[in-house]
Amino acid sequence: MNINLIVIGKLKEDYLRSACGEYIKRLGRYCTFELHELDECRLSDDPSEKEIVLALKKEAEQIKKYAKGMTVPLCIEGKQMTSPELSEKISSAGVSGQSTVTFIIGSSHGLDPEIKAMGALSFQCRR
Repeated sequence: MNINLIVIGKLKEDYLRSACGEYIKRLGRYCTFELHELDECRLSDDPSEKEIVLALKKEAEQIKKYAKGMTVPLCIEGKQMTSPELSEKISSAGVSGQSTVTFIIGSSHGLDPEIKAMGALSFQCRR
């Protein structure tokens, strides 16, 4: 099984990078893991709705370059799941022939509707 994690923005704090590295090391026993930290579009201090929509579309173009297999956008509108439920969904993806699961975390303004529509599943992401 291959797990892809696409994130808009970069981890800046050392302790978060260290924790992420530890989880990647642990996952290495069970799957191939790839992390893609993509650049967040810069917005003005008080962006208009139109500016936000354009930024999300630019971010969506970056995301589509790395998204493969079963795509799972993590968004506030999604369904919150327990760890066992998530594990079951990932296992069933493998059984159904999907060798890659891609999780996508958007910027502070969320994800473009096109990315949400790509999702085989949509989970709630707690921030």
